[in-house]
Parts: sequence; structure tokens; C-alpha cells
Amino acid sequence: MSYGTSQATTYSRDGVARRRGGTALASRARCYYNQMVVGMAETERADALFHALADPTRRDILAVVLCDAHSVSALARRYPISFAAVYKHVDALERAGLVTKTRNGREQRVRGDAATLRSVHRLLDELEALWRGRIERIEQLLADPAEEPPGCP
Repeated sequence: MSYGTSQATTYSRDGVARRRGGTALASRARCYYNQMVVGMAETERADALFHALADPTRRDILAVVLCDAHSVSALARRYPISFAAVYKHVDALERAGLVTKTRNGREQRVRGDAATLRSVHRLLDELEALWRGRIERIEQLLADPAEEPPGCP
């Protein structure tokens, strides 16, 4: 097997890869790399969502604007913090896609996005299923210590 073969890849505007030269190993590595990049994008999205939901003030703002649209000024009057602080909280929620801001004259109205909140719920369900599967596997291994995990010699 040759690991030293060079390979050039170019990408068109529509994202189509064009290769010249290379080995099957390099081709497989690129496939894994692309999956890793997609996984990183999903991870970054999850990080943004959970960062936005980590703060109790942001969670409360989200709960308020999911019921009805409010101006940033009206939201600021609800909390014992400055207008600028509330605006930053709303901005963090907007970057995560949990709220949208629309301008109505001088006023910015904030509305919650229930679809994004449902995607957070699906993500949490997937993580729960993943960890429940891992816990079940650990329980199986503890119940039968003579059984070796797959891949062990």
C-alpha cells in the first residue's frame, strides 16, 4: 500500500470535488474528513443553542416571546438589568436561531421560534438515547464480566 501518493483536489462553486491522482486510502480519509466537518457544524449549532439556553434570563425572555412578540424595550422593563444587557441576551438568542427580531419603525419586535426549540428537543432526545444505550451496555458488561467487549483480543 502506498501512502506517499500525492493528490490534488479542487472544488467548484457548487461544492463538487474534482480529484487528480491519489490512493483509495486518501479517498476514504477525505470521506471521513467530510463527515467530521458536517459533525462539527452540527456541534457548533448545538453549542450555540445550549449556550443561549444556559442563562436563566435568556430562558425567561424566550418563554415570554414564545407566547407573543414583544419589543426589546418592553422586555428590558421586565428585568432589573440595563437595556443594553437585555439587548445582548436577545442577540444571543437570535444568533442561536431561537428568536427573530423585526423592525417596526424605531421599535424592534422579538418573537420566539418554536421550530428551533423543537429541534433542541430532538437533539436532547438523541443524546438521551445515546447515553441510555451506553448505560445499558455498561450494565450488560457488569452483569457478565466474563464477556469481553468487541474488539478486545
